[in-house]
Amino acid sequence: MKRIQYDSYGGPETMKLEAFELRAPGTGEVAVKVKFAAINPIDWKVRNGSLKMLTGKTFPRAMGSDFSGIVTAVGPGVTRFKIGDPVFGMAQIRNGGALGEAVTAPQTFVARKPDSVSFEDAACLATPGVTAWNGLLDKAALKSGKQVFVNGCTGAVGEVSVQLARMLGATVAGTCGAQAMRRARDLGVQPLFDYRATDLSKIRERFDVVYDTAGTMAVAAGLALLRQGGAYLDINPTPAKFVRAVFNRRLKPIVCIARADILDGLAAAAGNGKLRLPIAETVRLNDAIPLIAALETGRRLAGKALVAM
Repeated sequence: MKRIQYDSYGGPETMKLEAFELRAPGTGEVAVKVKFAAINPIDWKVRNGSLKMLTGKTFPRAMGSDFSGIVTAVGPGVTRFKIGDPVFGMAQIRNGGALGEAVTAPQTFVARKPDSVSFEDAACLATPGVTAWNGLLDKAALKSGKQVFVNGCTGAVGEVSVQLARMLGATVAGTCGAQAMRRARDLGVQPLFDYRATDLSKIRERFDVVYDTAGTMAVAAGLALLRQGGAYLDINPTPAKFVRAVFNRRLKPIVCIARADILDGLAAAAGNGKLRLPIAETVRLNDAIPLIAALETGRRLAGKALVAM
């Protein structure tokens, strides 16, 4: 079996496609034969060492978070799955491994793939879906009738946030690039603003929830868009923001934390046709490293990038 891994923290040049032996699943874990993996910014953030306080100094390290595939083995105590189940989910950040032919993950980071959802579509869901859920439901406790503003509403986390918010009965406004406005309108975003041409301080409407899914808003700008009692969700957490959040409860830095109930909720939404992300490009594993490097250095796609095993 092969996977993308690296022997030291660093840039794209550290990535290698190498043979490996999948470890047996431990207590509460499942092993999955990967069919598709989705590329996410977190993949290169981990590889370049931005999260090494969490990921440690043991090498080689495997890359990749989100996957879909078939369960091939279950560890002691696994009750959610059996061998042969079609699933999707995410690897633990300290282990990675989704960008390979097989991966081991906690059963709580995995959900059964609905029959109506393709393996390609399922592979896109975990990290964007969990991040959107963590913000809108866990932190903001979003309810029907509320008004939400999503900065970056056609990025992966942005699109899931729009779809989840509308499922919950909220109305959604937001920003995106001019070329993505048709997609945003199709998702039901209204009013809609071109982020390149809009001064956020000039927006007069106020919102119950502002979610900066693009990570480009100044905290002050996000807070200024809130109604009384509103929540500003910041996808780019830093130590300084966590400290600031202690003194301003409206500021809520978001960290992607998976749970079984979240993955199951995403599966149900996708299975009901209410949640889907567009796919822009799919490559084979042998061709994945150049695509990852291109995305890391600024290439933009109108949808998710997938790796087929």
